[in-house]
Amino acid sequence: MKKILMLHGINHNMFGKRDPVQYGTVTLEEIDGQLQALGRELGVEVDSYQTNQEGDMCLRIHQAFTDGVDAVLINAGAWTHYSYGIRDALAILTCPIVELHMSNIHAREPFRHVSVFADIVKGQICGFGVDSYLLALRAAVSAIR
Repeated sequence: MKKILMLHGINHNMFGKRDPVQYGTVTLEEIDGQLQALGRELGVEVDSYQTNQEGDMCLRIHQAFTDGVDAVLINAGAWTHYSYGIRDALAILTCPIVELHMSNIHAREPFRHVSVFADIVKGQICGFGVDSYLLALRAAVSAIR
């Protein structure tokens, strides 16, 4: 069975409580549940990981390389816009990477318009709320088939 790693970034443990205008009221656990359900439907295994520590995120990406995951989904939150450390860790991967965001980062503050991951990911999905996660999973499955 193909394995896909979902990486949730900084502050995502606060989904459901944080800025409901941008992120809605869905919790991280509910997002992961929807990903698990869609993964079963698509015949893939989805493993989710969340951290608020940048170094821990890099270590988990290194582990994904060692484990040979088939694809990576990443919503790095604010790290998207400035973390060259996470970008360099992602660049080690040889599998498809799909960047995603619940909000439309291009319609928000100017600093959010930049993704330091853009040149190394297969693609970016943003602005569809929870559906961004589901669309990203479908895109990753398509990319590995």
